[in-house]
Amino acid sequence: MALGTALIYDEEMTTHKLLWSDPVCDIEVPERLSSSYEQLKRYHLVERCVHVPVREGSEEEILLVHSSEHLEVAKSTQAMNEEELKRVSGNYDAFFFHPNTYRCARLAVGATLQLVDAVMSGRVCNGMALVRPPGHHSQRNAANGFCLFNNVAIAAEYVKLKYGLQRILIVDWDVHHGQGTQYIFADDPSVLYFSWHRYEHQEFWPSLKESDYDAVGLGKGKGFNVNLPWNKVGMGNSDYLAAFFHVLLPMAFEFDPELVLVSSGYDSGIGDPEGQMNATPEVFAHLTHFLMQLANGKLCVILEGGYHLKSLSESVCMTVKTLLGDPVPQITGEMAPCLSAVESIQNVRAAHKPYWKWLMYEDTSFLQNLSTKSHLLKKANPSLSTEHESKITNNNETVKVERFLEGHMKNILFPVPPIKTGTTDSKGSAHLLPVSVHLVGEMDKNEIKSLVSGFYADLVKEDKTLLSFGSTLAILDKILKKEVCNGIAGSPTSSVSVAVALRHSVRFGFQRVLCVFVGDMQIIPNTEDGKILVIHICEKGQSGQTSSKHYISLNWKEDAQGNDFFSAVLGFILPVAYSYQPHLTVIGVGPNRSLGISGISLLFALLQGLAESRILAVIEDTEINLMQSVAKTLVGASTPHFGVYVPPTQEKVNKIKILRDQFQQEWKMLQCSGFLYTVPQALTLDCKLGKGQTLSPKRFRTDLDPSLSPGEKNNGFFLTVVHVEGRSVFSGVSRRLPSRLPSLRCSPQPALDRPRCGTVVRAAELPIDPVEHRL
Repeated sequence: MALGTALIYDEEMTTHKLLWSDPVCDIEVPERLSSSYEQLKRYHLVERCVHVPVREGSEEEILLVHSSEHLEVAKSTQAMNEEELKRVSGNYDAFFFHPNTYRCARLAVGATLQLVDAVMSGRVCNGMALVRPPGHHSQRNAANGFCLFNNVAIAAEYVKLKYGLQRILIVDWDVHHGQGTQYIFADDPSVLYFSWHRYEHQEFWPSLKESDYDAVGLGKGKGFNVNLPWNKVGMGNSDYLAAFFHVLLPMAFEFDPELVLVSSGYDSGIGDPEGQMNATPEVFAHLTHFLMQLANGKLCVILEGGYHLKSLSESVCMTVKTLLGDPVPQITGEMAPCLSAVESIQNVRAAHKPYWKWLMYEDTSFLQNLSTKSHLLKKANPSLSTEHESKITNNNETVKVERFLEGHMKNILFPVPPIKTGTTDSKGSAHLLPVSVHLVGEMDKNEIKSLVSGFYADLVKEDKTLLSFGSTLAILDKILKKEVCNGIAGSPTSSVSVAVALRHSVRFGFQRVLCVFVGDMQIIPNTEDGKILVIHICEKGQSGQTSSKHYISLNWKEDAQGNDFFSAVLGFILPVAYSYQPHLTVIGVGPNRSLGISGISLLFALLQGLAESRILAVIEDTEINLMQSVAKTLVGASTPHFGVYVPPTQEKVNKIKILRDQFQQEWKMLQCSGFLYTVPQALTLDCKLGKGQTLSPKRFRTDLDPSLSPGEKNNGFFLTVVHVEGRSVFSGVSRRLPSRLPSLRCSPQPALDRPRCGTVVRAAELPIDPVEHRL
């Protein structure tokens, strides 16, 4: 396995600059590169990276994507004077030429290809290229949006040709749609292109219909072009994470890429004058962490946009720190996606349902009456005075965000513990773990007794039981004191050891501890105070234990043909965990585990983004192979093998849907569709078909006026079409209500035609203001 992170930078790329006044282009400045590199040096990240020299991209490499005519125009600008450069620049939308632009653009292409060569050859695991000019807007025959040559698109074609790759994922988190990349690969099923972008119903540049969610690709490429439009500004950390959980990651794991390329624009970050979004720098650490779990860790990040220098440089540093394997900072902000983000996510899922197995059994439908449409205001052309005032306002905002980020980064950054992964050698098996796992001394019997007697007094009576906690508590103590980042403990009674570890963590002062336990649990910890959240994964539910907000039972048996656990982790466990925002994660594996090594490895890999990467693994001490696999994941020595992707069965998809509907009021990162309504027990229908009856569309068509459509009234009744329990579309009829909300009968137990009391009914289309209502 390759070790190390490449960083590619050449100061010459700062010589590309605007020579005349142009209010559209004046934000694309050389300092975008130099300030990012200087910040990397201040954080001592440059010296930790592998230096890879820059080279020029060859004409043959540029012609992999671009036309010879486009190349010749770019070459001709090298000898032009300012007037000639200005005239040629005017032929393109938002682009400027400088006599050194062609040279810089070739360096940008070459730097990108040097990075992919370093990763593909195994010299490094991953890396980042700081390049100018950017590339994702440039098309086969045209410069566009500050971009001359499409660096990432050229890299994709290059690796297909040189290394024979057949599946390449391009993730474009720039705030603008990379329409150039989309056009180049629209009919190519070997490239999965994902872009989120500020759209505002086609009001925001580049203002293209094909930037919307329904542009899914052409011909054989249908389903491989994924557009997630942001229809309002102000999107934040939770919106970006929700997009990964509910769209990108399940798609990416099914696609199984051999290489991941990131069009890494940071104009989607806070303070950027272009994006006007609210995502803070640490979110890019989390996004990077997730992408590192794909393609056996082969990840190349290439700079695109980013125009607030402080926000840009801090976000670049967060990305590089994560590529280097540093613990991921705690995410900030409320973990609840906004309604507009959820609407966009639902529409993307609906548009791509015909093309992806993971969506096969998901109940998706399009939302037409979006909450943002009624708020759209056409923007008038600003007068000169307004433009001047706008610049003053922007300057004030820039300073304000700089001050905020100074304090914010101090709050989220923390000293990296000197030891990455710790363990003990109580069974003499530590030599079987990776050499980078550090041995921690065990606690003596008196120390253990004093710790445990405070909350589980009955467990201190037998020395054998007491000593079995020694390994767990010794490692946990190092994690709590921030001397070790994570650790792995073997225990003959992992369930009991986990219970002890959870209570000790709370007594130590942690206010939120996440426990994910796989297998039989002998002791279920008390979770009523909310300081512990347990997600229990077992083949059958625990006897006498019912799910609640802080104890969730997930009945799951891994498919014998491969790993079908992706849908559970991405669709439920990760969203719940990120909603909870724990200070420590404890993952336990007990007897009769219902997951294989690949499924458990997936849990460890993805949950490392939480709690500043503080994870305690407690595993039955007979599970040597599992301990070896988990230890490799924790030390970051290699990306774990997650097994063969298997799409979930309809039964398992329904399990996730039922849990999602049950808990998405409490854990809002679960929300991925529609308008949400809580159904109270007393609510019943009152219509001519019989009091208390719930109507299916079929029954509705036969018993009521067949021409009736949603929103119309029939003999004083109001019709609404809804999704119940996430399964299918149902129709509810009620007398006119002041709130104009759907009225449905509830059942104490779930049934195919009735929702459980207190669960969620999701409205597909309603003639009401699209804001969240609760009955």
